[in-house]
Amino acid sequence: MAGFEQSEQFRRALNESARLLRQNRPGEAIEKLMPLYEQAPDHPDVAINLGGAYIMQRKWQRAVALLRAAVKVHPDNAMLWANLGAAELGRLETAGPRQQERAIAAYQRSLQADPEAPNVHYHLGLIYKERGELTRAYAFFQRALEVNPADRDARYWLERVGRAMAQAQRERQEGDNGTKPHPGSARGEEDGAES
Repeated sequence: MAGFEQSEQFRRALNESARLLRQNRPGEAIEKLMPLYEQAPDHPDVAINLGGAYIMQRKWQRAVALLRAAVKVHPDNAMLWANLGAAELGRLETAGPRQQERAIAAYQRSLQADPEAPNVHYHLGLIYKERGELTRAYAFFQRALEVNPADRDARYWLERVGRAMAQAQRERQEGDNGTKPHPGSARGEEDGAES
């Protein structure tokens, strides 16, 4: 098997699968990857690409099973953990708290393996934003921009979360200072002044 993993045929098929994934053609990528997986099931790049293809097809459980097995063999591979995080989460909008926790744990393991793993900070920011944990979301979007200053999505969410945090702070201050008028109080004073 090790010989096959070193072969030109293996390398060419793996590169072709990556090209197909970049072109958003996961079904065709899976066709290229399955023979590789059957012959080299522990190869990390095969697991990364095959797991990514399943994620693109929203076959979350297939991706989770494949990637959990892969991280047992390659516990220090940041990309395997990042893909596992995406698979554990599924669709952010419909992910429940347990899915979010499993995704956070996988993403954290990815960052332990590589503190600058691509897109991991951004995805953690999205999860924390969804959970309403804006301070954590802001910190992760900020870190995403430190890792990749050209990340426009991270910049967008950093600004949006920053505005939401500022608005919440203003509302808290108004409530603490009693500066917010009570409903009807201005009208009641005017009515009383006229009598």
